[in-house]
Amino acid sequence: MPDQIIKGRSIVANEWQLLRLAEGQEAASVEVPAGKTIVPLAVWEAQREALSARSDIGVWLAPDQRPEVLRDDLPRFGVIAVDFPKFTDGRGYSIAYNLRMRLGYKGELRAIGDVLRDQLFSMQRVGFDAYDTRKDRSIEDALKGLTVFSETYQASVDTKAPLFRRHHRSAAAEHKDAGAGI
Repeated sequence: MPDQIIKGRSIVANEWQLLRLAEGQEAASVEVPAGKTIVPLAVWEAQREALSARSDIGVWLAPDQRPEVLRDDLPRFGVIAVDFPKFTDGRGYSIAYNLRMRLGYKGELRAIGDVLRDQLFSMQRVGFDAYDTRKDRSIEDALKGLTVFSETYQASVDTKAPLFRRHHRSAAAEHKDAGAGI
């Protein structure tokens, strides 16, 4: 079966290969394969001059890396991935939010690593639009994670206003609802 990801709300073929450095490999000397490749930030920084000439390069960030280092390079990337080495590590949510809201990144934002169904709805809320889920789990089941909830309370990348600002109440209805201010 070809490698698949969730993009938007569909299961599609994964057109990008992910480069991970093996133990002892150096970012400056690792060979970046031909074709659409998502490289670690360290490889991008070490080989920027050579990789800048390619239009088929994406970059991925580890949870302890800051997206602001890519500020000037954002328009050149068709895809930026954020690694979740463990599903319990939530730092990638902040990275995604900052890429979308503070840095204005408009390209594909992909979650990679230990990505599970239970995370997809929240990942979508902070700006992810592609998900490379764990291969030992059903991608069809994971896709259902994007539609678990029909309404959200908080504002985020996907919904700019909190629920109380999105729903109008008449003055009469507000006075009849004894618990409205609680």
